[in-house]
Amino acid sequence: MFDYNKAFSRNIGWVTEAEQQVLRNKRVAIAGAGGVGGVHLLTLARLGVENFNISDFDDFEVHNFNRQSGAFMSTLGEQKVDVMERMVKDINPSADIKSFPEGIFEHNVDEFLENIDLYVDALDFFALSARKTVFKKCYEKNIPVITAAPLGMGAAFLCFMPGKMTYEQYFRFEDKKTENEQLIQFLIGLSPAMLQRAYLVDESRVSFLEKRGPSTPMAVNLCAGIAETYALKILLNRGEILCAPYGLHFDAYRNKLKKTWRPFGNRGIFPRIMFKIAKKIVLP
Repeated sequence: MFDYNKAFSRNIGWVTEAEQQVLRNKRVAIAGAGGVGGVHLLTLARLGVENFNISDFDDFEVHNFNRQSGAFMSTLGEQKVDVMERMVKDINPSADIKSFPEGIFEHNVDEFLENIDLYVDALDFFALSARKTVFKKCYEKNIPVITAAPLGMGAAFLCFMPGKMTYEQYFRFEDKKTENEQLIQFLIGLSPAMLQRAYLVDESRVSFLEKRGPSTPMAVNLCAGIAETYALKILLNRGEILCAPYGLHFDAYRNKLKKTWRPFGNRGIFPRIMFKIAKKIVLP
């Protein structure tokens, strides 16, 4: 028989028994149930979080096998939220999961964020419209946001806390007119250090125009380690929170950790230079 206290007893020591019960009663929203989203969900479930709102409109396909927790021969063609809900309940049968299989839009974002303690961004890099919709609502509802991007063989991390720098003040999406320019704003905001750029061996595999790029399973797992550590700190209200305009980028391949700082967000002089360089590279 399943026993919550026994199942997550090995967490105790790093968290107290009382804190474990706090985690149990929190509700986390995760948009995206594929690469980073799937491993975020399973990591939080193993941490003992018991309540989730999850969304993804996609099904598992063969090209997901290199990085997505729910991608198996046995799940091909199945909807990602259905598979991930099943996996979470295989860890904790008491888990309460509300699924949004159509994705997140203006008409359902309020429901998606209802009674949420933390939002974990796991949308596809190119899902700009959905991301801006959720980020805006989180700001209006004073919901903390964490986002970890799998880049090369590392992870870049940002946190947006209520009352601090907003996502728009940081990324400055509205400073650019086209979607591709806004995606570049997102990229240089996520990865000011650009540690991954040095070892990209086949640039033809990256295409903004075709909305595709390479990925590694190591990066996805590093994202979960960083993001869920911050989730723990936010949900338990303990530990230093490094939030925007600060960020973190750890690259295991290059043996480097960078603490980034953009006091003016993407409006600063260096981000504007980076934007011009990046635009020439990704939008030839």
